[in-house]
Amino acid sequence: MPASSAPALTPAASSALPFSLRLPAGRDPRAVEYSVSARVPATGTGQLVVTVTNLTDRLIGELVLRWPTSLAARLSLAPFSPSMQRIADGGPPLVQPWTKWVEGPGEGGEPAGTTSLGWGPLLPRSTLVVTLVATRGVAGPVAFDLQLLTGEAILTGADGNLARTRVQVP
Repeated sequence: MPASSAPALTPAASSALPFSLRLPAGRDPRAVEYSVSARVPATGTGQLVVTVTNLTDRLIGELVLRWPTSLAARLSLAPFSPSMQRIADGGPPLVQPWTKWVEGPGEGGEPAGTTSLGWGPLLPRSTLVVTLVATRGVAGPVAFDLQLLTGEAILTGADGNLARTRVQVP
């Protein structure tokens, strides 16, 4: 597997860039520290690991990761890999570590053209590591916007800027 890549931050989302997101109207002042590591081979399946630390003394009820739905044609992101256990009729109950997985438009206000994956709660001063299965649909590098929200409000990064990044997958 190629070496992991660090997230590249951009000052603002741009509709001129492929796989960009509009910023949500809501803002949440709670600060989080986050990093993204892409471990995805040139073809096939790998992982995108998002690590988020709540820097405040307040609970974040639900942490939401959001990316463009259209990314799936190049790089599909999912919270699990399909398996016979997941589809077995009468199999054991499944424990889901996520709280929602929605392609917008969604009932919770998720905008059209986005995929939102929720986890929670994120306790005060705690760290959550989210490992997503990343499957390439097309070989080659891809970059996309990733936002960190609570509900429909974007969180604040440790640097005081909005909690969002432009992820580069070589």
